[in-house]
Amino acid sequence: MKEYTAKTVEDAVKMASEELGIDENDVIFTITSEKKGLIGKKASITVYELTDAIDFAEKYVKDVIESLGIGSVSVKTSLEDDIIRLQIDSDHNPILIGKNGVTLQALNEIVRLAVSGKFRRRFRILLDIGDYKDSKYSRVASIARRTAKEVQKTKVDVTLDPMPSDERRVVHSAVAEFSHIKTESTGEGHRRAVTIKYVE
Repeated sequence: MKEYTAKTVEDAVKMASEELGIDENDVIFTITSEKKGLIGKKASITVYELTDAIDFAEKYVKDVIESLGIGSVSVKTSLEDDIIRLQIDSDHNPILIGKNGVTLQALNEIVRLAVSGKFRRRFRILLDIGDYKDSKYSRVASIARRTAKEVQKTKVDVTLDPMPSDERRVVHSAVAEFSHIKTESTGEGHRRAVTIKYVE
């Protein structure tokens, strides 16, 4: 976390970009102050690094879980393909996962919104508890491939059950190499689902 001051916000962002050696669009910042007076203009921004967002996410998820009275919780954080992955472990993992992963999904959304709100930028965040997500991805990919083969054979489109965005990405990826098959996400919010379609 570092502060930069210049005549305008744009100039301050450019200054940070040059010093940090990153593109201006990749500078994560908040405006600390912006003054326009008779003497001149002055703007200050606080620039954050990705590690600041990761640290915030880790602390935030710990605080949320501990506030639920779950007890001690450990969080391991990693960055994979621009996704901040938080691997959580506690004495009550099944409670945090919830039925069909609903509680885990809600917790994921809360953390994502908190981090994006804090740093005023969208971050892709993935929470996993006891490898629940990785196991779920394997099952989702298997269902997607099996369904794609069925669609190839019958030429009848199939819409899978609604699922969160990370699982929809698994479906798209799992059938990407299938011939005469394309995928399309439809619906809104919790009803958003993937349709596996046959194409000539």
